[in-house]
Amino acid sequence: MQATLTSKGQITIPVDVRNRLHLKPGDVLEFDETAPFLKATRTISADAWDQFGKAASDPWAGMSALDIMDELRGPVELPSSAILITE
Repeated sequence: MQATLTSKGQITIPVDVRNRLHLKPGDVLEFDETAPFLKATRTISADAWDQFGKAASDPWAGMSALDIMDELRGPVELPSSAILITE
C-alpha cells in the first residue's frame, strides 16, 4: 500500500490500514522522530487513562487460593498415593 505526502505534509492512511488498526476520525497519532523509519502510535487521552480500571472489581474476593484454583481449572482429584502437605 502507498500514500502520497501532500505539499501541506498530509497523508491519507489507506482504509485497509485504518480498519485493521481500528482508527477512527479524531484519533490522535504520535510520531516517533527517533525511529529509523516512519513510526506512529495512537495516543490515549488523559481522560481515558483516568477512567481505566475504575469499574474493576475482584471476582474472587474472600476466596482462598485453593478455591480460586478449583474455580479456574475445576476440582482436581489426587491419586490415592499422593501425599498432601498442609500448613
